[in-house]
Amino acid sequence: MIKSFWDLEVYQRTYQLAMEISTIAKKFPKVEAYSLASQIIRSSRLIATNLSEGWARRTYENVFKQFIINSLGSASETQTWLDVALNCEYITKEEHQSLNQELVARGQMLTQLHKKWKTI
Repeated sequence: MIKSFWDLEVYQRTYQLAMEISTIAKKFPKVEAYSLASQIIRSSRLIATNLSEGWARRTYENVFKQFIINSLGSASETQTWLDVALNCEYITKEEHQSLNQELVARGQMLTQLHKKWKTI
């Protein structure tokens, strides 16, 4: 039974992914601390944050769905920052592929939540 956003599997997984990305981004060169690292950390955290904020407004269907769409946008933004990190050689191809696959999978979960949120 889902009683709060903490119970949503997609929230749990996006939060965990954000923590993983934060750990990786903290290893970027110091020169990137206030640019790429902060951007990728921010966007990855917004995926879960938008879900929790939207959950608080779930009685308003269109508002909740907009927060899910915002989460999807943050996931896409994070993918772009991962591309930049790869091209700057701050992450390996394997890290990029793994994180990108996770983001794609979380995006699919978010899309399903958007479609079926009233049945959860």
